[in-house]
Amino acid sequence: MRRRDFIKIIAGSTAAWPLTVRAQQTDRIPRVGVLLGIGENDPEAKTRVKAFQQGLRDLGWFESQNIRIDYRFAASNPDLINKYVAELVTLAPNVIVGNSTPVLAALRQKTSSIPIVFAVLNDPVGQGFISSLAHPGANITGFTFIDFPMVGKWLALLKVVLPNLSRAMLMFNPATSPYYDVFLRSFEAMPSSINAAVSAMPVRDTAEMAGAIAKLGGEPNSGLIAASDIFVADNLNEIAQLTLEHRVPAMSVYRQFVVDGGLMSYGPDTADIFRRAADYVDRILRGTKPADLPAQSPVKFELAINLKTATALGLTAPQSLLATADEVIE
Repeated sequence: MRRRDFIKIIAGSTAAWPLTVRAQQTDRIPRVGVLLGIGENDPEAKTRVKAFQQGLRDLGWFESQNIRIDYRFAASNPDLINKYVAELVTLAPNVIVGNSTPVLAALRQKTSSIPIVFAVLNDPVGQGFISSLAHPGANITGFTFIDFPMVGKWLALLKVVLPNLSRAMLMFNPATSPYYDVFLRSFEAMPSSINAAVSAMPVRDTAEMAGAIAKLGGEPNSGLIAASDIFVADNLNEIAQLTLEHRVPAMSVYRQFVVDGGLMSYGPDTADIFRRAADYVDRILRGTKPADLPAQSPVKFELAINLKTATALGLTAPQSLLATADEVIE
């Protein structure tokens, strides 16, 4: 048989392969798992996913073409987190992107071999997830969100619009963000020229959250800091409305809080963090080990102010503050 005829036979045989065989070949494209601690319909979740997808496209990865991505959204539910972590690990993806402390803790417990890239995570070194930012070690690396000094910045910004501020309550869910107790102990030990105290406001569900905000509304010269926490992120709209109803000046790390009617937000750009996470996914898919990728801190921060809310609360945002804001909602 001549070589040309042999090639034709092989080509014809390939075209006639069963669909199941060809499907198995398609399944060999890289697979990525993504587990967010917040709900799928949350505006913040949509922002993060869109940025991550754009980051991958910029690097030549297109879903349904040369990469498969399995998304899961836990809506700050511990049972869902454990369920989705088990599902993703069973799928044996090439890399998993995880968001939030409970998600990363569950992932670390389930796998020590699948590369993990965390995105929007607080204090990964202090929580023991990585050895250091420069040398994360093992199978985990990624992008941090906030650190301890941010608490002081939130307090200072509240003081600008409420000069008589004497106390701010830092609201978080201890089940999803246990590290805030450490943050606050460190903050209390520092000398402060702001002349305002920060106290913990742990809340474990929406009913407790609503009661705590209502109580704070009856305390003069007090403010609220809605912390970086998947429980808080999942309830931003309700928190914004409650602070308006009870006339509580409030600050959050999430820009969406201001869009929903909250007073102010200051924090890292989460979309930028997820775009950068796509770069680490790309590098891992191309052979780089997570241990060789240093964990990185945020590089872009945003300040947003809702002037309509400030007016409703009887507050004035100085022009100097407005001039530095990235977004002013009127």
